[in-house]
Amino acid sequence: MTLRSQRRLAAEILKVGENRVWIDPERIDEVESAITREEIRKLIHEGAIRALKKRGVSRARARILHQKKKKGRRRGPGSRSGALKARQPRKKMWIMRIRALRRRLRILREKRAITRTTYRRLYIMAKSGTIRSVAELKRYIETHRLERRR
Repeated sequence: MTLRSQRRLAAEILKVGENRVWIDPERIDEVESAITREEIRKLIHEGAIRALKKRGVSRARARILHQKKKKGRRRGPGSRSGALKARQPRKKMWIMRIRALRRRLRILREKRAITRTTYRRLYIMAKSGTIRSVAELKRYIETHRLERRR
């Protein structure tokens, strides 16, 4: 009941590895009696022997990870390589911060919540880095009572 030589011959004919040779369990007796290449070719033609498909690498785990990353998971300190400034350059951080501050200042000026002189002073403070965030800007305006009286 050993089909090693038949398996080897079939692998050579099909140009695949021995592990990829499938032999029909119903027709094992026929395959066992086949000892020449010609007989093996005949069995391949009949469908008693065939090559299995190549096994690929499953993408299932990769898809699950991708979904989690899309959700914002797996971003903890253990997953990070590179310093904070390498992940997000200082200049980019500055641009984002200054644009937010200037946007807020513009809104306050247009709503007439602050005067034009106050706007100019706060703009310069933001530019110099004295005021670092929108929250700090709000706090500064409240503590120094810079909002316009109605």
